[in-house]
Amino acid sequence: MKLTKLAATLVLVGLGTSGAWAETLRLAHGLNDKHPVHLAMVRFAELAKQKSNGELEIKIFPNGTLGQERETLEQVQNGILEMTKASASPLETFAPEYKVFNLPFVFRSKEHFFKVLDGSVGESILNASKSRGFIGLTFYDSGARSFYAKKAINTPDDLKGMKIRVQQSPTTIKMIQALGASPTPMAWGEVYPALQAGVVDGAENNVTALTTGRHGEVSKFFSQTEHQMVPDVLVISTAKWDSLKKPLQDALRSAAHESFVYQRGLWAEAEKTEAVAAEKMGVKFSTPAKQPFVDKVKPMLDEERKNARIAGLLDQIAATR
Repeated sequence: MKLTKLAATLVLVGLGTSGAWAETLRLAHGLNDKHPVHLAMVRFAELAKQKSNGELEIKIFPNGTLGQERETLEQVQNGILEMTKASASPLETFAPEYKVFNLPFVFRSKEHFFKVLDGSVGESILNASKSRGFIGLTFYDSGARSFYAKKAINTPDDLKGMKIRVQQSPTTIKMIQALGASPTPMAWGEVYPALQAGVVDGAENNVTALTTGRHGEVSKFFSQTEHQMVPDVLVISTAKWDSLKKPLQDALRSAAHESFVYQRGLWAEAEKTEAVAAEKMGVKFSTPAKQPFVDKVKPMLDEERKNARIAGLLDQIAATR
């Protein structure tokens, strides 16, 4: 009898250290459960549990179950939800440091982009929003943004008079205006019907928008200007972060970064697959010369450099090798 009671006690203690008393964090986002970012989050949850010895349990809610991006971000800010994923583009309205991702032609290559995200610049940007209710844990690759429309956009002149859908980013709006088009801010879910009905003439996004968003059904020309590289950001409520012991914070950061490295490979494969799928939909790809676009937005970049903080970040990014 004594041995039985002892065994039962040990089982209960074991359960306590392997998840029964775990800190549960909810992570909600609007992507589907096949998306590379969602798969990376699943890996993140697994790693967080391992690295915390079962003290952290992350439950993921995909497909907009708890709201779309703006809604879940507001919930995180207010401490109602623990974690979410947001595009870096609209985050500039919360922390101006995120603006550098919306400025055009900042990154020389994908390799340069990753070095910046993995370095001190990336770390400073992730921490910049702490006073606004959330902290970034890591970035996720979301490709390079290019134009797609019912006609090829091979020079800035091709954009004149066009209505282009953009995210709710003041900097992206300025960029589109600098290129001679009319920016039309619009939520992601509204883009397909807007393209279909001619409310907008085109949009700008990565190649997966053609397939996962079905935009390739109505926009048959994808012009690879690669004018922006805007990552997704995994964020956690400042209140929740501050409530965690440092070992758990360290476990979360480590798990998050490892999931980012894992996601890079997933995204690279997804881009190849989606490009082939888009071509089968009848989408024609072109690679315009970038310099005419760069020249067109130079006055905008010169104006942004008047902000010392932004100028400093841009100099650090340019110096990253």
